[in-house]
Parts: sequence; C-alpha cells; structure tokens
Amino acid sequence: MGKKGKKEKKGRGAEKTAAKMEKKASKRSRKEEEDLEALIAHFQTLDARKTQVTETPCSPPSPRLNASLSAHPEKDELILFGGEYFNGQKTLLYNELYVYNIKKDTWTKVDIPGPPPRRCAHQTVVVPQGGGQLWVFGGEFASPDGEQFYHYKDLWVLHLATKTWEQVRSAGGPSGRSGHRMVAWKRQLILFGGFHESTRDYIYYNDVHSFNLDTFVWSKLSPSGTGPTPRSGCQMSVTPQGSIVIYGGYSKQRVKKDVDRGTQHSDMFLLKPEDGGEGKWTWTRISPSGVKPTPRSGFSVAMTPNHQVLLFGGVCDKEEEESLEGMFFNDLYFYDAARSRWFLGQLKGPKSEKRKRRRARAEDHEGARELERGAASAPEPLEVVKEVVAEDGTVVTIKQVLTAPGSAGCPPPEEEDGAMEAGPRVEPCPRSSTMLAVKHGLLYVYGGMFEAGDRQVTLNDLYCLDLHKMEEWKVLVEMDAETQEWLEDTDSEEDSSSAEGAEGGDEDQDEDSGEETGEEEEGEVLLGSDFVLCS
Repeated sequence: MGKKGKKEKKGRGAEKTAAKMEKKASKRSRKEEEDLEALIAHFQTLDARKTQVTETPCSPPSPRLNASLSAHPEKDELILFGGEYFNGQKTLLYNELYVYNIKKDTWTKVDIPGPPPRRCAHQTVVVPQGGGQLWVFGGEFASPDGEQFYHYKDLWVLHLATKTWEQVRSAGGPSGRSGHRMVAWKRQLILFGGFHESTRDYIYYNDVHSFNLDTFVWSKLSPSGTGPTPRSGCQMSVTPQGSIVIYGGYSKQRVKKDVDRGTQHSDMFLLKPEDGGEGKWTWTRISPSGVKPTPRSGFSVAMTPNHQVLLFGGVCDKEEEESLEGMFFNDLYFYDAARSRWFLGQLKGPKSEKRKRRRARAEDHEGARELERGAASAPEPLEVVKEVVAEDGTVVTIKQVLTAPGSAGCPPPEEEDGAMEAGPRVEPCPRSSTMLAVKHGLLYVYGGMFEAGDRQVTLNDLYCLDLHKMEEWKVLVEMDAETQEWLEDTDSEEDSSSAEGAEGGDEDQDEDSGEETGEEEEGEVLLGSDFVLCS
C-alpha cells in the first residue's frame, strides 16, 4: 500500500508539473500574440493617416513572395497586394497595393484609406460584380525576427470601381490561418485548408467553408466521403463541370521532441456538389493519367483561357534531422479536368527562328547543287567583328572570318541549326512562392524566391508567356539578384526588436535596390524549358 501510494503521489506530482508548464507556455504564447496585436495596431494607426486615395507612378515593387497577383475583371491591369521579404535579419510585411498597366507597361502605387493590415500567405479572389471586387481572407503577420506569427481570420473586399476597402464582419467563419486556398464558385467563396503556427505548436486544416456573396453569411461544409488530409499550399480550382479540384500541398507532423517531418502531398481529390442538395458536397479521390508534376511544395496555380489548370514552379525539399536542402523548379504543368489528364508544358520556340532554320537548310541544299554543277566561283568569305568587355572593363575586339554557306568549308545543316539555337534562353529562374495571373491568354509570373546556400534570394522580376502560342517567355521586369541586400544573421536583439523592421514600404524598397552584396549565387538550378502540350 505504501509503495502504491508513493507511486500515485509521484504520478499526480508529474501531472501537476506538466499542467503548470502547459499553463506557462499558454500564457507565454498569449503574451506573444498580444505583442503582435499591439504591433499590428501600431501599423494600422499609421495607415489611418491616409485620408484620400492617391495614385503615384512608380518603379516595379520591391522583391517579395507570398503576395497575391490578380487580374482586373474589366481593365487591362494586374493587382499586386501584400507579401513578405526577408533580408537575412528582418522579416518585412506589406499591405501595399500596386497596379500594373499591361498595355502601357507601367506600375502605379495606389494608397487607399483603411486598408487591411500587413500580411502574406493570404488568399484573394476577384469577382466581376459592382465593377469588380477583390476579396481577401486571412494570411499571417510575423514579428521582425520571424519567430512569432499572428494568423488573421478577417475578410476584406476592395471595391475596384470606387477604390475603397471594406472589412466584412460575419460570424461563423474559418479560424485564423495562412496557406489556405480560396476560389469563387457561383455566388460563393469556397475556402479549404491552411495552417496555424505559434511558437509552441502548429496545426494544419482540411476543413471547408463557404461565404455567400449575396447574404454575407459563412457556412461550414461537411462533405461526405473521404477527403484530403490536413494541408496548406495546395492547388484549388473550379472545373468547367462545376466541381472543385484539390491537388498536392504540404503538411508536417512532430515525430519526436523538437523534430518535425514534412510531407509533400501528391494526391488529388474532387469536391463535387450533390444533385438537388443545397450545400451538400461529396469528396472523391481521383487518379488522373498523363505526365504528373513531380513531388513539390510552394508551387503556384492559375487558370488558362481554355479552363485548364496551370501549375508553375515550386520546391522539392529533402529533409534531414539537422538540414533542409531544396531543389527549385520553373517548369509548367497543365491539368485538363474534362479529360482528367496532366500535361507537361513545353515551349515550341519562336516562329522566326524556325523560318531562319528552314531558310538556312534551303540555302545549304542549293549550295550543294551548285557545287555538283561545278560552280565556277565561290562566295566571298564573311568577316564578323565583335567587341567583348572583359571582367576588368577592357574592351577586346575579336575578328572572325566565316566561310559563306555553300562553300567548301560549310558545316552540315545540323551544326548550323545548333548554332542558331545556342543563344541565351529567356525564362524565369527556378523559384517557389511566386505570384501568377492570366489576362487575355497571357500568363504573368511575378517574384517569388529561391535559395543559394544559406541565403534566400527574393525576386521582383516579371515574365510573360502567351498561352495560345506557347513559343517563348518575355521578360518585362528584369532583376539582378546580386544587387539585393542580404545581412548575415547575428545574435543581436536590436534588429529583431525594431518595430520599423516589419513595416516594409518605400524606404525598404530604396535600400534593397541601392545596395550590392557582391556575393555569388550558388546552388541556383536552371531547368531547360521548351514548352508544348504533350502527354
């Protein structure tokens, strides 16, 4: 009895200790959340100084990832909102609104009174009613040191016609989260998944919510069938048949104390409304045919003009207990819901080059016939003069004498074709967490990030691809990653405790564009990409 009593007493003591530690951790977590709420309130006070709409022509926005890029439903414009940037020491969050004019190739910074607080990893959906509306839900705010997170559960709408922000307050909505996905389905917004993270723990979601755009009422859906496991960062899109497709995503789970294991999902599900059942849905797992994307997370998604789903880029992380190494992608995949089939996207190449190659072949054949007929004279050799700038700035002039086509020294057609294709290929570098938008059949790729060793390189370049022609990428905004500010991590708490560090804005943009690090980028992987739809 004595020993048993001692064991029970010892057991109760351990439970009390665990309960006290949990209480302290919960209290500390709540204190951290309150600190972030105070910081967010501080920034909102600064935003409250804006009393009228101002539109200022500007250079392209500063580098960022996990922002949103949306096509205006009525104008030839793209709308960029929010995002984050990490310079090695500080995490910067944004709530700026930029508009890119497609026809004029110009950027405008639009300051509107009462905007949503700074955030990243949120979701936006554009609907056409009322001259166009941009709906924003959730996302996250991070402390300057990137160690604490606040997840939003607010819903906002930007009225594009009047340039006014409105917070829509409606009970019963999803909990605070980021990395979720949201689409417009008929007169509703449908939201799936996401995650919530604190310094103590994290949780991933697989719940489904709908928001009625007529009644402004949230509803939690309870689909029948077996659906996706909890995840964030998945593909979510509406099919032409009226169902919703979920593909891939990322989640992690704790395998032992302070050790987490991540999962890059590659399964696919269909969320289908039941016939005659208002608000009733059914999950079905599907296994499409074709060339499927390789495992990855951090990819981006857009809808093509022919209602196919487009998937771009991402990263495949190889996790060890003490290290994380990522392979970044810049490839394209298309999913055809009508055929339930994946396609790999490949460029055809510009038609002008094809015509040149065919013309070169024709000239070669003509030259060969002339030689057979015993042509009396050969064409004059061609002298090419090139100027090359060396690393030290010296200009070197190179003269090269080329034998004209059809002469004795003419290379075979295959070599000439190869020489014509040897020029530098224009394409977005491999990246993750980029922003996509499609307007008039043109795909726009903006920003994102990749890693070079221990350094994170955040981008602000802009590329365009004609999805009808599928010939070649065009660069609209170039970026030299060498000019980006990167500060080595230190143990100093001065930088991480500065409230200005998370504010972002024009000052940070000027600093980013004005400093050069001089470091060489290591570890960047460029993937070849000749895009054509092929199975």
